[in-house]
Amino acid sequence: MSRRHATILTSTLLLIGMLCAVVLIRVPYSELSPGPTVNTLGEHGGDPVLNIKGKKTYPTSGHLNMTTVRVTSADYRMSLAEALYGWLSDESAVVPHSTLYPEGKTAEEAEEENAEEFTQSQQSAKVAALKELGIPVPTRTVVASVVKNSPAEGNLRAGDVIKAVDGKPVDKPGDVAELVTRHKPGENVIFTVVPAKAAEAAEKAGEDPAGAATKRVSITTTQAKDDKRAIVGIQAGTAHTFPFEIDIKLADVGGPSAGLMFALGIVDKLTPTELTAGTFVAGTGTIDAAGTVGPIGGVQMKTLAAREAGAKFFLTPEANCPTAAEQKPEGLTLVKVGTMDGAMKALKDIRDQKTDDLPVCTTN
Repeated sequence: MSRRHATILTSTLLLIGMLCAVVLIRVPYSELSPGPTVNTLGEHGGDPVLNIKGKKTYPTSGHLNMTTVRVTSADYRMSLAEALYGWLSDESAVVPHSTLYPEGKTAEEAEEENAEEFTQSQQSAKVAALKELGIPVPTRTVVASVVKNSPAEGNLRAGDVIKAVDGKPVDKPGDVAELVTRHKPGENVIFTVVPAKAAEAAEKAGEDPAGAATKRVSITTTQAKDDKRAIVGIQAGTAHTFPFEIDIKLADVGGPSAGLMFALGIVDKLTPTELTAGTFVAGTGTIDAAGTVGPIGGVQMKTLAAREAGAKFFLTPEANCPTAAEQKPEGLTLVKVGTMDGAMKALKDIRDQKTDDLPVCTTN
């Protein structure tokens, strides 16, 4: 074999080896791409996304679409070729696998966490919407979760209404930790609670869950692992009593990022004024009970999904604006919002065709 032929053969083998490596080598990255969008004013899977009973509702038109991001599964390992293609593509994003699935967390745990965040976002959206409309929503402090193998396990249950700790009234979740940590580890703390079953029965009967019969529970505190605080092993949270039924149905979606659009959809259905006046508006953003809009992940994928679906305006959390504006889809106006009130004002400008007044996203 001549030297020339040997060089060509060697180069060919090296090229084949490199191509095989690109295809076969797995890298610790995950891919994000535009997911489906759903009109919160419409139906999904044959059922209304928002179903309100016990309160007058009004016809709606247009779109208030929540947006989603498709992500590779927790157990999927990308090839180097796929990662390179994703990095070069304008319609996908490649991020470290640990960004979406932290080490030590199983796929099932990640799914459970997303489901819990989605449920919490629905509750916050309902509260924010009703507050926007001036409708009171009574709240109560409850046991949100009980740590396995903690002193509270078997003594307190998720859903128990916490009325007092050591006889001192509890007004908000933060009061619970403050009162428990007044003790030293090993001391007893007394909880006055309405058991979860009794609270649930009262609510179904149209009564105040916090007004049901209470019981006293004595729990011996233990020491926290990270410091010397006394703890019992619960997470306190807030539960709400809604004055009428608001049911949000949307399967196969997780995380908290649809909160803002759910809240706006609820307001639209409960008011005679159509918020969009028939315009296609999409958006994203977490929302808390006070109406504060928070940032989300994958915003550029969501703007792409919105534009592909036909949206003209995209309600964008203020903190996500610089990233979203870097690759703004043509024909889509990115509207900066930081609160429920701000989103409502932006929708008014849109339906009044005062779009020059809209606070748009910029890269800085």
